Amino acid sequence: MQAGRIRLRQTGIKSALLQIHSVLGLAAALVLALMGVTGAIMSFEDEIQAGLNAALARVVPRADAVLAPGELVTRLQAAPEGGKVAAITLSRDPSSAVRIRFARGEDGGRPSSVLVDPYDGHVLGTPRGEAFFATVRKLHRWLLLPGDGNGAGRQITGAAVLALVVLLISGLVLRWPRRAGSATAWLKPQFALSGRGLHRSLHSVIGTWLLPVYLVMALTGLSYSYGWYKDGLTWLLAPAMQMPAKAPRESRSDARSEPKPLALDLVWATVRQEVGDAYTTIQLTLPAGAGTAVRVRSWLHQANDGARDEFRIDGASGRLVEAERYADKTGGERALARLLDIHRGNILGLPGQIVFMLTAALMPLFAVTGLLLYVSRRRLRRPQPALIEREAAPAPAPTAFS
Repeated sequence: MQAGRIRLRQTGIKSALLQIHSVLGLAAALVLALMGVTGAIMSFEDEIQAGLNAALARVVPRADAVLAPGELVTRLQAAPEGGKVAAITLSRDPSSAVRIRFARGEDGGRPSSVLVDPYDGHVLGTPRGEAFFATVRKLHRWLLLPGDGNGAGRQITGAAVLALVVLLISGLVLRWPRRAGSATAWLKPQFALSGRGLHRSLHSVIGTWLLPVYLVMALTGLSYSYGWYKDGLTWLLAPAMQMPAKAPRESRSDARSEPKPLALDLVWATVRQEVGDAYTTIQLTLPAGAGTAVRVRSWLHQANDGARDEFRIDGASGRLVEAERYADKTGGERALARLLDIHRGNILGLPGQIVFMLTAALMPLFAVTGLLLYVSRRRLRRPQPALIEREAAPAPAPTAFS
């Protein structure tokens, strides 16, 4: 009797989980499928853009010294069509062009980046593929809705990722094997089936195989949607790291005010003093408003896994304000610093990139099979017409032999 009650209770719990799984799946299927496809497209964005712009981004090395960032900015902004420089990316390779990214204009639009000859400041051209990947990125993060990161799109994608976490956990509970010996069949797709059986096998078995990757994607992606989640992740992974106070939001009047003059030569001297030659790429991000703090990212030369040091340097005096060296970070702090690399699988090298790309590209499979399973389940629950007619027919009149 007690065993029967336990089975009934388990059946009721699984029935409720199935309802939650179905409702959340239907609500988030389209958004998750879209995020999966766009994420797969962006998996090899750097490699694709490097291939598209291989000829444009190369210059002939010369005996002359390359121009300092300050001189490059001065020459670019002296041109009538030149806008306000927002970021400068320089390579240690003497045959690589410098990439310049501009700030947003009064209309909120951002001009295209340009590649510049580091020896004479000559503009080589606009990188191909940049506008395409910018659109894909906005679609992935904000569904191209107005407001970008401050609009409704960010809340929708964040809610969809939260739903994905619930879908993964509930799906695992729903199909957990009752006996350890059934694990082989639990993890083996049944491609010989057809119809509902095939849909269930594709949805559940392949979903089980890919569940760890989807869980990593979801748990890292949530940090880009919710501040409270990122704060919690910081507390969990790096409790000793002091939480920096959030800077006050820049008002429109401050953003449009005349920026203070920056001594980029002093900034560059400090960067070279701190970094030396131990870098492959250095990116200087200039202050957006009237501030003077220049953010510097230096990708390490001795590390081939994307590790980087970060600095904040006062643009007026060249004084080092803050330094975050990758070698000094704890394991949790390194994970936080490379959250995007974990999200994309880059931290595992080329095999990880391929696995994460294919996993993201398969997201529409679960949206389609989940929808088909829901429809077929609804059909099975409907009473059959023949049965309805049989139950509605009047009982035969009794005879003498009845």
